[in-house]
Amino acid sequence: MLSRPGAQSPAALLLPAVAFAVTTAIALTVLGGAMMFWRWTNESAETFQYLSIVALALLLVPFVSLGGSAARLSARRRDDRLATLRLLGATPADVMKMTILESTGVAIIGAVAGVVLYYAISPLVGLIHFGGAGIGAATLWINPLLIIAVIVSVAVIAGASAAIGLRQVNISPLGVRTKQSAPTVRGLRIIIGLLGIGAAFRALQIAKEDPNFTIFVLVICGAFATGVGILNLIGPWAIARAARRSVKRARSAQRLLAARNILESPKGAWRQVSGVAMTSFIAVAAGSLMAVAATDDPETAIINADIRTGVLIVLFTSFIITACSVGVNQASAIYDRRELYVSLDRLGMPREVIENARTRAVMSPLLLVSLGSAIIAGILVFPLFGIALITAPLSTLVIAASLTTGIGIVRLALMATRPVLTTVLHQPERI
Repeated sequence: MLSRPGAQSPAALLLPAVAFAVTTAIALTVLGGAMMFWRWTNESAETFQYLSIVALALLLVPFVSLGGSAARLSARRRDDRLATLRLLGATPADVMKMTILESTGVAIIGAVAGVVLYYAISPLVGLIHFGGAGIGAATLWINPLLIIAVIVSVAVIAGASAAIGLRQVNISPLGVRTKQSAPTVRGLRIIIGLLGIGAAFRALQIAKEDPNFTIFVLVICGAFATGVGILNLIGPWAIARAARRSVKRARSAQRLLAARNILESPKGAWRQVSGVAMTSFIAVAAGSLMAVAATDDPETAIINADIRTGVLIVLFTSFIITACSVGVNQASAIYDRRELYVSLDRLGMPREVIENARTRAVMSPLLLVSLGSAIIAGILVFPLFGIALITAPLSTLVIAASLTTGIGIVRLALMATRPVLTTVLHQPERI
């Protein structure tokens, strides 16, 4: 009964399933590609094995973030109904079981579809060249036990995200039902973030002088994973701080409405642009690595080409994750603010003003976090490559192209969700 769409579109149930499917397919493909390098026995095998670990470390947090976003969309659409059940006497345990059961079920369905998609795209991915020849689809196939483990992991992420989201319903069902909660983002995040960046920077400086290549690569993985985690930590705080300033300086309805929408949920605003922030972070590291590969002698042309191919694959994968994340979060934001948009429309606010406010609520944080994530990545890359490689022409081109593509993806996602808003505004009033 909770799965019935009610006043919301069935897309609120379909979108999380699609996101879980894409997440699973990409995760299996990336995992298969990484394991491929560990079956190599040539001279360059060790280099690519360690680089595959770095790639997995860079993509781990975006993968988990997308899965969590899909689970939150699946869970949030039922907050009102669950809060009503709590007010009618349902126990927290009952509500918890119902929510986790449905969210996990949607995740498993999406994950199974993702496995099918993984096998379907393997022949296409197998055309990619490494070591001077196409890798082939069979090299990407992994042990069925690992596939089951990925499906279970997706289900666990969905269940955990749903359970975390239910804390608000269980603690204060009346507050949820009447939309009275206002999440806060504490400034302690920036202190922890700065300390984390400093620790990662120092660790990279020390590791660079260590003759043990294995330790060096592990430190790089840990430092980059820490950097991505720090972005998730301080991103909501930075967005909230900028939105408070915008509220004070707003000179138009759309500017004020956009800033208020951000302050309504800074974490939600961050989730809408976090994919591009991760891509910006990866682009700085990837661009620097490509610049390094471009400076090697001609005898290593095949290895350089393989490194550039790997870098582009990581960037392309991050773009796909970003596109999925943006689509899910944009649809989620419209359903979350359905009552607000309908009320503004009924009061006579022009549709273009609502669209401009919605666009500004996304694009303003997007520009802020893109710049901030690039700066953090530049700080972490500096001990490894120095400022010369970060500003090298090839590196700069990769970074600029990645940022432009990421911003373009978000802009297209905003345009693509206009029909969703139209559907919401034209729906008859239902209880």
